[in-house]
Amino acid sequence: MKILIDMNLPPRLATKLTAAGIDAIHWFSVGAPNATDKEIISYAQEKDYVLMTCDLDFSAILSFTAASKPSLIQLRLQCVELDRDVPVIILAILQRKEALEQGAILTIDINQRRLRLLPLQIKDK
Repeated sequence: MKILIDMNLPPRLATKLTAAGIDAIHWFSVGAPNATDKEIISYAQEKDYVLMTCDLDFSAILSFTAASKPSLIQLRLQCVELDRDVPVIILAILQRKEALEQGAILTIDINQRRLRLLPLQIKDK
């Protein structure tokens, strides 16, 4: 499993994840800083990355398109504090690795984790 970290997260997060044995790169090392969400998600799909972000737009795109990839790790943290949050993030990734490899959205906040399998099912009202 490879993780692509979105521009809205610190580049040092990739370094911390890599040090823990998780293959991770930051978007700035492969793409333009002003890339659209569509460009980033397309890159993640083409290169088989799991996308890590704080941006809620990516889950909306996956829902709207009914896509089964890329998997998404959505951090719902006010401000990512690497020393506090990285151990929580690493544990959540390792616990849900199989689902992320198949296609899922993993939402992580400081107190809980939530997993939804892709493609997302839109409920009729």
